[in-house]
Amino acid sequence: MSAPLATRFAPSPTGYLHLGHAFSALTAWRRARDAGGRFLLRIEDIDIRRCKPEFETAIREDLAWLGLDWDGDARRQSDHFADYGAALDRLQAMDVIFPCFCTRADIAREIAAAQSAPHGPDGPLYPGTCRALSSAQRRARVVAGVEFALRLDWAKAASIAGPYRFFEESRGWIEGAPALHGDVVLARKDTPTSYHLAVTVDDHLQGITLVSRGEDLLPATHVHGLLQKLLGYETPRYAHHPLLTDAQGRRYAKRDQALTLRALRESGATPADVRRRAGFD
Repeated sequence: MSAPLATRFAPSPTGYLHLGHAFSALTAWRRARDAGGRFLLRIEDIDIRRCKPEFETAIREDLAWLGLDWDGDARRQSDHFADYGAALDRLQAMDVIFPCFCTRADIAREIAAAQSAPHGPDGPLYPGTCRALSSAQRRARVVAGVEFALRLDWAKAASIAGPYRFFEESRGWIEGAPALHGDVVLARKDTPTSYHLAVTVDDHLQGITLVSRGEDLLPATHVHGLLQKLLGYETPRYAHHPLLTDAQGRRYAKRDQALTLRALRESGATPADVRRRAGFD
């Protein structure tokens, strides 16, 4: 017997919700409610420099105004760094992560100097500069106080994990491509986890069975599937929906202040108006 459907809406409190967020939240909420399942709210606030408490408050107020309810307390990622640290420890024990001492400028110079650099969905991939450092070299730099990030050694991780795949509702089964994003960052000194690690751990701990999110995040699922396989997590189903765009075909963003739910409400729009604009009559 399959587990009851559980999905989530996971905004970052770095600004006010806009029409695109409304579309994504309504999509996940309706899937959960139509199936008699759970709809969870997660506050993805690991970027402590940009995330603000007032925006988290606004998220809750705007969703409630829109008529959305969620099950249980919202999970705030900044309250759960210990969970992500435990997952990092497990990956460390597998020897699939390594410290990277490169600055962004160092990486840019390495890429510029290379005759050709592999590209991923977000541009040139990390060239692997620190991957080949010996244990002694790594220890010496750590002792010297050189700042570092922790990266996933994708090739070593893939050899341990073996083949994996995930089911995407509009595309069917997709074979995992662990090389797609290269050696992704899993933690930094100022942020003890990354989006990739945190979302993978959260989906597991919250019992998410359906990840409903924008199609721009489909490539990231290859990283999440690899981490799920390494950590022994169940892989949820995925439903990557199209992004809501304006009349010029541009995706909505937090910079579009006139189209935030807060601004629309203050201009006299009703929840029904916003639902219609988001495609939910």
